[in-house]
Amino acid sequence: MSALIVARADGLTRLSLNRPDKANALDAELVEALLAAVSAAHTDGTRLLVLDSRAKNFSAGFDFGGYETQSEGDLLLRFVRIEQLLQAVYHAPFCTLAIAHGRNFGAGADLFLAASVRVAAPDASFRLPGLRFGLQLGTRRMAQRTGSEKARALLGDSRTFDAVAARDIGFVTHVAEAGYWDPIVATEVQRATVLSPAASTRLYAATITDTRAADMADLVASASLPGLKQRIADYRKQS
Repeated sequence: MSALIVARADGLTRLSLNRPDKANALDAELVEALLAAVSAAHTDGTRLLVLDSRAKNFSAGFDFGGYETQSEGDLLLRFVRIEQLLQAVYHAPFCTLAIAHGRNFGAGADLFLAASVRVAAPDASFRLPGLRFGLQLGTRRMAQRTGSEKARALLGDSRTFDAVAARDIGFVTHVAEAGYWDPIVATEVQRATVLSPAASTRLYAATITDTRAADMADLVASASLPGLKQRIADYRKQS
């Protein structure tokens, strides 16, 4: 069973996370599949990219399974590849749409946040605890979506927030029951094709602040501090 189901038709690319037994946690295989699919969408005529799930939630974030046997260098590389994935979604030259339900954590919530249109079911919740073990991932993107003060508060205490609270701060753009998701996608397909691909590319490039180099530098600096595995272990004991 593929961890990622890819469907393409008429300018719409749909990427469905499909690790239901792991709550769509982002292991290396799923991240590489997502990154390859998103990168391909940049050049294959995609006008709208949809990220959704075939599990009880969108994503439980970084898959810590077996981290004890991996070197800190291996873990750093995994976090770098996740940051590259988030950047590929956030800086896509077309509309991106993510649909979340259930409980979503860490890098899974960051992946949702990277999309330009963000639809959450009423039961959805989000938590970004990376700074609890010293990992700085997606901080500037969070601040650009929600504003600096709200981002600082949410990331500072890593509290869980629900779909309505997420909408109120700009983390979510729509709160909608599952029956409304397809109509929202259809509306975004129509909007995505108003401009030519070249005009759309110019629009997204001009309206998205490019902090990719600084974001990657922050991530690498935080993840490469000695003791990453111990910080993860301490965090997991407390959670």
